[in-house]
Amino acid sequence: MGWLFDRSDRFFGLKKPHRRVFHRPLPEGVNYFFCLGGIAFTLFLLLFATGFMLAIYYVPSEADAYRSIVHLHREVRLGTFVRSLHKWSAHLFIVAIVLHSVRVFVYKAYRHPRELNWIVGVLTLVVALASGFTGYLLPWDQKAYWATQVGTAMAGEVPGVGSALMLMLRGGVDVSGATLTRFYAVHVVGLPLIMCLLLWIHFHLVKQQGVKGGL
Repeated sequence: MGWLFDRSDRFFGLKKPHRRVFHRPLPEGVNYFFCLGGIAFTLFLLLFATGFMLAIYYVPSEADAYRSIVHLHREVRLGTFVRSLHKWSAHLFIVAIVLHSVRVFVYKAYRHPRELNWIVGVLTLVVALASGFTGYLLPWDQKAYWATQVGTAMAGEVPGVGSALMLMLRGGVDVSGATLTRFYAVHVVGLPLIMCLLLWIHFHLVKQQGVKGGL
């Protein structure tokens, strides 16, 4: 890929005006485990692209959600591939964030002055898990329905605010079309916007503080 980038630089001159981005000093002890954050970001971009393609065919309604998934698999060219790519990218995205967090913990990169970046990283994991939970309902099949029924019922057991939290998640007493619409809006708009903001803060702090190498 390096030769491709060098060839493109001859025409567009990317390196010179963006030298501060492309050229950074790295400490000793940096290895391939430091690529886990970049892998997670690449998977996020893949989720964004495949999610956009799925949204073109998906219908977030109680009557048509499952039909749109069947249509995607049976009649849309590469529909099954795109949906599978989105699904496995979501799984690997969470795995990559967890492994990245373990690497940060082992290398003690959560300590001062990087404690705020550690908190932001933990929040990205929470948002990723929430994205997985909200996206699980969208196929609107029996497995998705009952998994959401159980998951929201667990939220209802939170002391003090459980009932209100469950009603907020479901949009009513039971899991219904209102729940589906609510989860779809949160999954495709709310959580991606929050994730983009957290990633921007995360990258900005890494740029400001640098990479901690070595144990």
